[in-house]
Amino acid sequence: MLMVLSPAKKLDYDSPVRTTLQSQPVFPAQTHELVGVMQTLSAADLAALMRLSDALSRLNAARYQAWVDAPDARHARQAALAFNGDVYEGLRAAELSDAQLAWAQDRLAILSGLYGVLRPLDLIQPYRLEMGTRLKTARGHTLYEFWGDQIARELAARLDVAGGERVLLNLASQEYFKSVDVSALGARIVECVFQEAKQGLWKVVSFHAKRARGLMARHVIEHTIDRVADLQGFDAEGYAYAPDASTADRLVFRRG
Repeated sequence: MLMVLSPAKKLDYDSPVRTTLQSQPVFPAQTHELVGVMQTLSAADLAALMRLSDALSRLNAARYQAWVDAPDARHARQAALAFNGDVYEGLRAAELSDAQLAWAQDRLAILSGLYGVLRPLDLIQPYRLEMGTRLKTARGHTLYEFWGDQIARELAARLDVAGGERVLLNLASQEYFKSVDVSALGARIVECVFQEAKQGLWKVVSFHAKRARGLMARHVIEHTIDRVADLQGFDAEGYAYAPDASTADRLVFRRG
């Protein structure tokens, strides 16, 4: 079983890194190509392209101009430790042991507009490039067109070595999962849905759902889960499996 997560806009390159485990991303040529496109854009161009504030557009323009190919730990840090949004507050990767990080390396994939697919220990540099960005390249007018079926083919290859059931556990957002060409994946896809009780109804609350995706990924890592049926035991922060609301490929967890 292989999990997929979205990246985060918020980054952490200041906290100490405990582990020395690291790896390089699997699509260096593609990332180099995209960085080359981004380096042709001014701060004003980036602001318009990604709807950034002046400060963020200047920051990211400087990041791309200072880009280093094949960086080491002086310029980059492990993806699971660099991303720091709601999902990653649930994952708490910095608290995982080296053995757990090594186990997750083959079983967790982070989808990325710039890197395509990242493993937890892949070294990444600070960047901003969301998958939904309409960036014109030699391959098309969007990042979906740029990546084509490359992401799906990489995920399919990783499913071959992940072990357990040949299942892709989708914990990513719709924006990012759209980058996966399902027809090229050739695997069963299982989705987890996290709902809260609100005024007598069950609703997906974005903030809580993002955190819960990270909690689920951590649950899988902590318990070395490789079967869909074992996901039903997830009970972090008050969630419980709701069998009546679930199907075989859509597992619903509720709290409230």
